[in-house]
Amino acid sequence: MGYGPNMAEDGTMTLYEALGGEDAIRRICDRFYDFMEDLPEAKDVLALHPKDLTESRNKFYWFLVGWMGGPQLFVERFGHPRLRARHLPFKIDSRARDQWMLCMNKALEIEIPDENVREQLLAAFARLADHMRNTADSP
Repeated sequence: MGYGPNMAEDGTMTLYEALGGEDAIRRICDRFYDFMEDLPEAKDVLALHPKDLTESRNKFYWFLVGWMGGPQLFVERFGHPRLRARHLPFKIDSRARDQWMLCMNKALEIEIPDENVREQLLAAFARLADHMRNTADSP
């Protein structure tokens, strides 16, 4: 089975559809932020967020639904995601990227049983997380 942005045009299924839609993506987002809150190894990336993660959880969920081929929930509320621009106020270095990826990897290990889909998502998230870096690493 292939995954693409538009099943009708090329015969592939979107990740949104393959994962089971909004409920599955909500579980990924919640699990991701649960790990961020619980893992001591994620303390630096957690510190970049507000104390109450409710809004962060929701915005990430809305973004991921659209990013995976579902309804454009984030765009409907806030316009184009402009991810890099929205993250510029936060110092994101390789350490923050790696902590973010640790949480995502753990969330996907639990929520995505299909190893092929999980690996595709991890590769896409790794590219996205690396693109968010905006601060040189400390020596």
